[in-house]
Amino acid sequence: MSARADAIQHAKNAEQPSSVIRTEYPLFIGFATVAAFIALGSHLNEITSRALPLVGIFVLLFGVILWSAICVVRHADCLAIRLGEPYGTLILTLSAISVEVMMISTAMLHGDNNPTLGRDAIFAVVMIALNGLVGLSLLLGGLRYREQHYNIYGVNAYLNVIMALSVLGLVLPNFTTSTSGPTFSTEQEIFFATVSVLLYGIFLLIQTLRHRGYFLDWKEMADTRSRHSSRVRSIGFHALMLVLYLTTVIFLAEKFAVPLDNSIEKFHVPQAFGGAIIAALVLSPEGLGGINASLHNQLQRSINILFGSVLATIGLTIPAVLLIGLLTKRSVALGLQGGNLPLLLLTLAVSVVTFTSRKTNVLQGCIHLLLFAVFVLLIFAS
Repeated sequence: MSARADAIQHAKNAEQPSSVIRTEYPLFIGFATVAAFIALGSHLNEITSRALPLVGIFVLLFGVILWSAICVVRHADCLAIRLGEPYGTLILTLSAISVEVMMISTAMLHGDNNPTLGRDAIFAVVMIALNGLVGLSLLLGGLRYREQHYNIYGVNAYLNVIMALSVLGLVLPNFTTSTSGPTFSTEQEIFFATVSVLLYGIFLLIQTLRHRGYFLDWKEMADTRSRHSSRVRSIGFHALMLVLYLTTVIFLAEKFAVPLDNSIEKFHVPQAFGGAIIAALVLSPEGLGGINASLHNQLQRSINILFGSVLATIGLTIPAVLLIGLLTKRSVALGLQGGNLPLLLLTLAVSVVTFTSRKTNVLQGCIHLLLFAVFVLLIFAS
């Protein structure tokens, strides 16, 4: 209670206009970038038809979106301290998923029909989160603390739902016979989208109400409150800032789809690379939050963030992609092809083995990073 009281007192003293401006100046940069792209309007596609402006706009948008995403993490962390877990990480996850849906839908609707873009972005999120970010978190945490502990009941809940939905969504379409190719029929799409959203909703009830303790580590929460209380302001302030930064990210993410699509066509890079770029931007808030939590010996929070992002991607983004396909009469290919299929199954199996002993170490992090390296290799040399 003393840490909470200190945080409230500090909030009263610190919320001065000059202090807010010094802390939140990235928001003004984001708004200025938004205004510039509003002024460009329909000329954006014409400008990015040339190589040099294309690269410049690509780098500018990537940098501002990433910077704003870092600020989203900061305010979500503060809300986590004020509201308690798992609500803080849930806010962060749902914020990132809204960005993901916006980016994928915009990219799908821009230019020619690309039936695999949604699948590539979703698969990239799974690989980057479960292998790249989880592996880096376990490696850095293991180097600093030798071993880290977590709540096995929460991890089991995550993995059960992730395994079921990822296999049904990304593997099963390869083996259905109603349609040719790695696609669902209309009836199958409606059924899968409905049950995915329903199962994700049930998981949220388990996470936030009925079995909230499965996803908590009370020692971690106490350490977090005492360590970060000095930078926590009011709930309303952090909620407002999170919405403003998130609005900036969503708007710029929509504009980012144009230079991204043009870059893929102009420089002849693999289509899967576009999905990986979208996934990297989408996961930047959660990736930074998860790695930072692991570095502060808060592995349970890191798991909540990273596994939560994968579950939300499978449970919410796939239904959104299917809905976009149904409404726009565009074909959506979900089934993984080539080496990506066994890589997904191996990733799920390794994740189960990693999180069965209530503690992790450096070796497990290295194994996940190896699988991430294979994922990157298959993008360019499948």
